[in-house]
Amino acid sequence: MRGAGCCVICGAGRVGQKQDGSVHAFQLAQRADYMEVGVGLETTLKRPIINTRDEPHADAKKYRRLHVIIGDANCSEVAIYLKHGTTSLVLAMVEAGFLGRGIALARPVEALHDISHDPTLQALVELDDGSTMTALDIQEHYLERARAFVEQNGSDEQTDDVLARWQSILDRLRRDPAECARELDWVAKLQLLEQYRERDALDWDHAKLHLVDLQYHDIRPEKGLYHRLVARDRIERLLTDEQVAEAISEPPHDTRAFFRGRCLSRFATDVAAASWDSVIFDLPGHDSLQRIPTMEPLRGTAEHVGALFDTSATATDLFRAITRR
Repeated sequence: MRGAGCCVICGAGRVGQKQDGSVHAFQLAQRADYMEVGVGLETTLKRPIINTRDEPHADAKKYRRLHVIIGDANCSEVAIYLKHGTTSLVLAMVEAGFLGRGIALARPVEALHDISHDPTLQALVELDDGSTMTALDIQEHYLERARAFVEQNGSDEQTDDVLARWQSILDRLRRDPAECARELDWVAKLQLLEQYRERDALDWDHAKLHLVDLQYHDIRPEKGLYHRLVARDRIERLLTDEQVAEAISEPPHDTRAFFRGRCLSRFATDVAAASWDSVIFDLPGHDSLQRIPTMEPLRGTAEHVGALFDTSATATDLFRAITRR
């Protein structure tokens, strides 16, 4: 249910509607028109909003992976932050049984298309009980439930920040979506496109607008239009360039990514392969590859294995220390 309405916050914007772009207009989400079913095993044919392929990438007896493939690739740090923060809250409520049955859309895929095709955010979508809501109504419902959930179960500084930003975004989207241009990709992109349309008297089918659509996301700082907006202080940032650069090479210290990252940074020539759930070594003196499973997402942390790296001069030393445990 929430997936259909999330594009009002997380949509990256697209010039063209329908899969072939035959309707010349703007829409909120890049991927919306390519979603064809609500739930399914495929990822490229009959693309579903939620993929149910059984790939937990962890201990299957304890964990399941929720693979939501509806999401756009955002540039905005605020949009990315809210995407993960709000989803985390909703999943916490689901796991705790707090939401109950909740609310359900009568036709989720059609609702997604209708919401994405309406930048005014006024589109009404039908629920399975026959009533209707807008995407903002849906977001407000989950925000109110999230507030009740944290009041009952406790909160922290980051959760409070997510809730406050969520509320602020929804309030301003209701008042005037343009007020969110510093935080949401689709609004920033739409403003940029409208400036080109007004300046050059362009219709939505003009090739220049499609170029702007793509160039917004160019990751090269000297080419990408998003980066130009950042340079002109027209986009809010949550991180510094230095923090981003550090995150490229420095893994989080509180997940299994620490172990995987340290193996690669310290012993890259001895690592044959690395994935979510294992690191495979090609070690001297061994006829076969040696696999270290990483099936627990919260093990392999700096606290858990940091000392092993400090005392291991070689990959063989590390492997022996781990297998002796």
